[in-house]
Order: sequence, then C-alpha cells, then structure tokens
Amino acid sequence: MPKFTEQIKKGSTFRESFAYTQNDVDRFAEISGDKNPIHLDEAYAAQSIFKRRIIHGYLGTSVFSKVFAMDFPGEGTIYLKQDLKFMKPMFADTQYTAVFEVIEHMQDRHRALVSTYILNNNNEEVVTGEALIQNSKFL
Repeated sequence: MPKFTEQIKKGSTFRESFAYTQNDVDRFAEISGDKNPIHLDEAYAAQSIFKRRIIHGYLGTSVFSKVFAMDFPGEGTIYLKQDLKFMKPMFADTQYTAVFEVIEHMQDRHRALVSTYILNNNNEEVVTGEALIQNSKFL
C-alpha cells in the first residue's frame, strides 16, 4: 500500500492489509521471551478454547507501529500512547486489515488521536483501540 500523501486532518483514514506466518510468531516468541505454548505448540493449542495456535496480541498490533512510522503519517512520528482491546484471536497465515482514522487533530501540538482497529476476513473487529501520535509534519 502506498504512503499517505495528503495532509492529515480529522477524518483522514488509512488501511493496511497484512498477515504473519508461523515463522514470524516463532521469531517473535524468541525476541519477546513469550513462549506460551498457545502460540507455539499445535497439540497444546488444540486443547485451548481457540482449538489452534494464536499469534501474540502484540505481534498482531505491531502493524500499528509500522504504519505510523512508515506510511501514516510516516517518518518522524512519535508514538505517545496506545490503548488496545483484544476482541478475537488472530491466527498465522491469515489476512487482516488494519484501519486508522484520525478522530482528533491537535494542530498546535502536532498531535493526532487515531482510532486503530484490525478486521478479519469476515469484517469483524479483532482488535480495537486508540493511539496518540505526534509528528512535526502536522500543520
């Protein structure tokens, strides 16, 4: 998806499709130290309420950081705050869409409050939240 090239203002939106592989999950477990078998062991996960392995919540939502830093608004963004609510599990090798919408633009402080959520293939919210970001590009 191309970078957002317009001036960010209240109502500006951006969407990013993404997926993580089981290899990504395994690598995240090594980096984070979260080696909960619900993420790594198929036999263990089969006995869980999800019936299969799930990806780490913070791996799934790391797409927010990537988009803010690289695309919306991009370079120079400072991530100040993120609230999250995990509604449904996320799975490896499954396509998701991260959606961003500016709900408040604080022009004088170069900040924006952004609604952040992730949709699954059924258009259901799997993660919801709000982020506060700052970027000197905000006019």
